[in-house]
Amino acid sequence: MSQTEVDVRGPKDQRSSPCGNLLDRGEREVEEEEDQEEELGGEDCVILNEDYDTDLELGDQEEAYDPTGYMEACEALQVVPAYNFLRNMHNSELSMMHRCLGPQGTKALAVPLVTNTSILRLNLRDNWMEGMGGAAIAEMLKENCYITEVDLSDNSLGDHGAGAIASMLKENSTLLNLNLSGNHFTDRSVEHLGPALITNSRLQQLDLSHNALGEQAGQSMGQALSENTGLRSLNLAWNCIRGRGAAILANGLGGNICLRTVDLSFNGLGKEGASALGKALKENIVLEELNVSNNRIPPEGAIHLAMGLKVNKTIKSLNMGRNPIQNAGCFTILKSVQENPDSAMEAIYFSDITVNQDFEDLYRAVKEIFPALTVNHGGRIGTFRKAKA
Repeated sequence: MSQTEVDVRGPKDQRSSPCGNLLDRGEREVEEEEDQEEELGGEDCVILNEDYDTDLELGDQEEAYDPTGYMEACEALQVVPAYNFLRNMHNSELSMMHRCLGPQGTKALAVPLVTNTSILRLNLRDNWMEGMGGAAIAEMLKENCYITEVDLSDNSLGDHGAGAIASMLKENSTLLNLNLSGNHFTDRSVEHLGPALITNSRLQQLDLSHNALGEQAGQSMGQALSENTGLRSLNLAWNCIRGRGAAILANGLGGNICLRTVDLSFNGLGKEGASALGKALKENIVLEELNVSNNRIPPEGAIHLAMGLKVNKTIKSLNMGRNPIQNAGCFTILKSVQENPDSAMEAIYFSDITVNQDFEDLYRAVKEIFPALTVNHGGRIGTFRKAKA
């Protein structure tokens, strides 16, 4: 035996060979070594670390434990099997992020997931599955009635994938949490997803952030939200919702009766969107957290938003950070909280917006009425001191 093989197989003390014979200090006859290599299929070394994770090689023994048809599907689609699935198919959570499954690999994986009854949470983030792979997962979710959480973010699903997901949402009654962030969705995607959200009343959390949703998407989402009765959390951050689309989206929030958390940060709501949100907050009786940071909202927009806060009884957290609302906008919003005896506000964020002494004086006065309220801002004009929360 070469020195390399001895080092891989272990120290030269007494141990048993794979066939059960006792080896004295690692020595063996040449004939016995050749027989052993023949039994192992001619492999030169054995990896002793059982935790070593690879999707490239696996012995015949694990293939024998695949009653799912996954291996056959991989062979038919000519893809390398993801053995992480076989190792975890009986767990409640399957995480297969960054594994480059591609469309074909995703189709193969969808085959055994149709009948799997163990996996409840499925994470397939960043696998470049594209529309074809997304459609395969969507078809699987039409049949699987056990999976409640799915992460399909960063998979380039595109409009085709969005259409397939929308079709699934009209039939699926078990999915509660769906992450579709970073999938190159456009306004056309929401033409499919909007009606699906009206039909589906089970989905509670939806993430559509980091896509390319524009004005038309805002209109479609607004119409859907006015009728949706399931969503509790909606993330639309990092899109391009602005103008009339932002206004209609805000109107939809006004009539929604379920949403507790909404993230609209990094869009372009502007004055028009902020004004519509002010009206929506007068009507909405359930929303608790609202993030409209980085939305080009001017002081006039903040004033309109404050009108809604004067009567709103449910908002607990408001994020207005990095908007050009200046001290005047911050002052008006805080003043509206002071003038609302039924306000539920607990935290306001004015990140990177400087305020003056008048604002700090008002904050101290408001703290006497709402001692639990915290306000974060970008410092007082003329100083570099942060306000104490």
